[in-house]
Amino acid sequence: MIITMAKVFGVIFLLVGILGFVPGVTNNGHLLGIFHVNAAHNLVHIVTGVAALIAAGISYRAARNYFRIFGLIYGLVAVLGFVTGGTEPLLGIIANNTADNWLHAVIAAVSLALGFAPEHVLQMKSRAPSGPV
Repeated sequence: MIITMAKVFGVIFLLVGILGFVPGVTNNGHLLGIFHVNAAHNLVHIVTGVAALIAAGISYRAARNYFRIFGLIYGLVAVLGFVTGGTEPLLGIIANNTADNWLHAVIAAVSLALGFAPEHVLQMKSRAPSGPV
């Protein structure tokens, strides 16, 4: 499950990063008209996606560590965004708004849950009911 989720995160982050450069999908610096992006923000998404795909290709442990590290990073980014009010570029260069802050908080929560969940939870498989129904 962790490797699959790292692949999913990787593909989504790559797509979002690339789409951030596409006129029409990004209007007036807002991806899908909601999320404030710029070249630096798009590149962060691309790097995040590449890192997820590399981690997924290395091992289960690498994918777990990806979620732990990026969960912490995105959590810090969300806090920093909320502290600045979502009106100032993060670190002076990365476009940001309140919608970005909330999305980063959700990404952090999901990543941290995947990265730190007990092993038995991550390895649970759905079981078909046994016997007659």
